[in-house]
Amino acid sequence: MSVPEGCPMHQEQKKPESGCPVNHQKEKPQKPMPQPSQIPPGCPMHNSAQVNQDNMMPQLTQTKQPDQTIDLPTERVISSIPKSKDSEAKWEYPSPQQFYNALRRKGWETPEDEIETMVDIHNFLNEEAWQEVLKWEKKYKCDCAEDPYLSKFQGRPKELTPKARWHSLLGAPKPFDRHDWYVSRCGQTRRYVIDYYEAPEDVPGVPVFHLDIRPALDDVDSIMVRFKEAAKAKWEQWFSS
Repeated sequence: MSVPEGCPMHQEQKKPESGCPVNHQKEKPQKPMPQPSQIPPGCPMHNSAQVNQDNMMPQLTQTKQPDQTIDLPTERVISSIPKSKDSEAKWEYPSPQQFYNALRRKGWETPEDEIETMVDIHNFLNEEAWQEVLKWEKKYKCDCAEDPYLSKFQGRPKELTPKARWHSLLGAPKPFDRHDWYVSRCGQTRRYVIDYYEAPEDVPGVPVFHLDIRPALDDVDSIMVRFKEAAKAKWEQWFSS
């Protein structure tokens, strides 16, 4: 999945949590910054100790870090992803300042001038993920006219999905992150699993990602939908002519 034209990552870039400003603990050594086409393993927005259990969102403030040298935007972008039956209620993405605070809390030495680009990538991937979820939702029979909405989500970067674990045993690269999204509609909630992979770059310095999105095999309906989709893909592969 290439990042679209106009995204800040197409511009030449340098190779790319909040709490009390008083350091109450001995400062831990920071991890090295990843290479340009990488992002830290695990979405930093899902690894806070303070988490709202209703939506699994961390409690992040807009507080500037004591040693921060530039001012980061605190404005939050409204996503296209509904968070309730009310289609007007949308999830909000973290501001660059919140994103930076989360990375700092995790111990990542992150260039401040790259944060806005990282937030753009984060938001872009989530928008693409939601569009894939909607494609899956169309495969389910639903008698009501209610639109699906993302009721909860959770980052689980350290837990490989069975599919990712099996592929890694066969020599495939492991995903750098995993999310579980809970999509609700008509009184039912389905869990979707998303594995995030880095893909080979088409243009040097422009990161490319692959998202493997599918319903979790938690119920008969999801098993049947997954089976039919896999059978359809094989049929098209064998009889494409």
